[in-house]
Parts: sequence; C-alpha cells; structure tokens
Amino acid sequence: MKLPRTKGDVAFDITNYTLLSILLLLVIYPLYFVVTASITDPDLVYSGKLLFFPEQITLDGYKRLLSEASIWLGFRNSLLYTVVGTAINVVLTVSAGYALSRTDLVGRNVFMFLLVFTMFFGGGLIPTYLLVKDLGLLNSIWAMVIPNAVSVFNVIITRTFFQSNIPGEVLESAMLDGCTNMKFFFKIAIPLAMPIVAVMVLFYAVGHWNSYFQALIYLKSNDMQPLQVILRNILIMNEGSDLQDMVDGSQQQQKRMELMKYGIIIVSSLPVLVLYPFLQRYFVKGALVGSLKG
Repeated sequence: MKLPRTKGDVAFDITNYTLLSILLLLVIYPLYFVVTASITDPDLVYSGKLLFFPEQITLDGYKRLLSEASIWLGFRNSLLYTVVGTAINVVLTVSAGYALSRTDLVGRNVFMFLLVFTMFFGGGLIPTYLLVKDLGLLNSIWAMVIPNAVSVFNVIITRTFFQSNIPGEVLESAMLDGCTNMKFFFKIAIPLAMPIVAVMVLFYAVGHWNSYFQALIYLKSNDMQPLQVILRNILIMNEGSDLQDMVDGSQQQQKRMELMKYGIIIVSSLPVLVLYPFLQRYFVKGALVGSLKG
C-alpha cells in the first residue's frame, strides 16, 4: 500500500527539483551559448544581444573551419592518439586490476604499495622529459601514449570491481573443470568485467582527446600536433600552423576568427559527446561498484 505523502515530502520534492533545475541550467546554458554563438553574427555576441535565440544566422565560421587542412590534420592526430593510447591503457589497467585482485598473487601487497606510492611521489616534469628523451620517444606517437600508460586510480577501481563481482568460488569451480588462469581471464573474467572496461575506455579516451600539455612538451613537428593544441593556438594565441593568413587585422577576418573559435569548440567536443551516451549506462554498474564495494 502506498503511504500518503506529507507536506514535508512535498516541500522536499519542490526544493529538490528547484535546485536540480537551477544546476541543470547553469551547466546547459554555457554549452547552448557556445552553439548559438557559433552560428550568430559576432557583432551581436560582442554587444551582448545574444541571450537565448540566434539571430542573423551564418555558417561562415564552420565553412572556413572545415576548409582548413590543419584542423583535419589535428583531428586525425587526436583520433590516432586516442585510439592507440586508450587501447594500451585499457589492456594494462584491466590486466593489472585483475592480477592484483587475485589473493594467490605472490607479493600482491608489495606491488600495490609501489603503485600507490607513485600517486603521491613523482620525479617531476624535467626528469620525466629527460627519460622520454633518452628513450628516443620525442616527437613520436609513443611520447603521447607511453608516459601515462597506466592510471593507478583506475587500477584500484578495476581491482575492486574484480574483487566485488567475481567471487573466488567461480575461479575454484573453473579450475576444477581444467580451466587455466589465462583461459579464465579471457573467457570468464573479461566478459563479466565489460561494465568496468567500458568505463575505463571512456575515462582514458576523454583524457587522450583533451590532452594538449604532453604535445606541447614532447612534440616539435606541427604535423603531429593534436587538435587541442590547434584549438589552444586559436583561442589563446590567435595563431595556428595554417591560420596565419587569416589573421591580418581586418574586421571581417576577425569576425570569421571569432566564429571559428566557437565552431572549433563544438567540433572538438563532438566525438566525446557522441561517445558518452553509449557508455553512460555502465557507470553505475562499473565505476560506482568498483569504487565503493569491496
């Protein structure tokens, strides 16, 4: 039988919905403003007349943006770094998390201590750069994917997920049937761990796609710069490898540059926005279970 709602319940719901609606508006409106500003005359944006609905719609910014070779080159580089880097990250993280979840792993606590130690103490930027240089990774794709190949925080989440969702009895039963450790990992553990694998894919993919600091440090060739570096050059420094000819001080080209600034934000964020809805349903089952249980 459904209990009658009290005045306190109604007041709580009203307060809850009001606060959540305000929070949603604070998050959604900046995104909406960027979208509308990318197709609105820059004069209206400068004057503050653009509030909710776009006026004097123009697609000139997107036309110029999509015609620039440097944008497509950066998009290709970012996609390459994201795919390769995420694949390496997920393989190492899931493998390490599974191994550390096994109680029969000799020296498990020692390995865990060494991993956690790196979360609090590091060599710093200069020693890391010297190491990458001595390894011959400078100005290569490996400089973008190897130095941060494993996140200890993600390893801990993955380990906890395996401990919480794959009981020891399952392993014992599989071993009695003649299953080897390798077969158990690929045939039983991985299929059961697909939620946490999907979460790791999203975590790492977003990190690689938004990464630009490593490119500034380790990459010298303009042909290898990711999209975020080109975005940084346009938004902050008003320059880019193939955009110099557009910035000559004329009012019309300055307007086009402003349109491109908003447009490139949309273009660079679109892949993540497209990927997120497909993996969102795994978060409660993957990230929350992996971080809270155990």
